[in-house]
Amino acid sequence: QVQLVESGGGLVQAGGSLRLSCAASGIIVSRSDMRWNRQAPGKQRESVATITYAGATTYADSVKGRFTISRDDSKRAVYLQMNSLKPEDTAVYYCNTGRYSGQGTQVTVSS
Repeated sequence: QVQLVESGGGLVQAGGSLRLSCAASGIIVSRSDMRWNRQAPGKQRESVATITYAGATTYADSVKGRFTISRDDSKRAVYLQMNSLKPEDTAVYYCNTGRYSGQGTQVTVSS
């Protein structure tokens, strides 16, 4: 059974940083494409960052240069380091692989 559990969200001022974590079970992180998505109120869920099984990373244009996705295969974890946060980054952030998604963690950026 695949389970993804996100943590690390919270309230931060604009310009601040947060590090999100995704603990994965039931999958081999190093053999999976892992993604961070987010959904803001009243908006569709959007892809934020992806790390492929080969280690290649891609980012949404809106977060390039500010967010970094990484993984720790030994801990079965995926991370999203978010720097220079903006109010428009406020959303629920989800860890995703294939058809599986976690319950999300709220990130709120105050201006």
